[in-house]
Amino acid sequence: MNEKNKFVFDKTNYMFIIGGFVVTLIGFVLMTGGASEDRTVFNPEIFNTTRITIAPFLVIAGFAIVIYGIMKKRKLPK
Repeated sequence: MNEKNKFVFDKTNYMFIIGGFVVTLIGFVLMTGGASEDRTVFNPEIFNTTRITIAPFLVIAGFAIVIYGIMKKRKLPK
């Protein structure tokens, strides 16, 4: 058994997993913020389109990319 067959994942699997983590991290970073300096004043920035639509979509897409990267079969040499 050679060294190449000992790994469970291929390079493409790791690239999908890392890419999914990056997309998920970007989604969580986009969700942060919107806090007001004064606690008695309402800040409407918490209802920004980026925070309530785009960021959760990126988080879910990142999780889907990670799951795809884990489930993807690697091509075995013949």
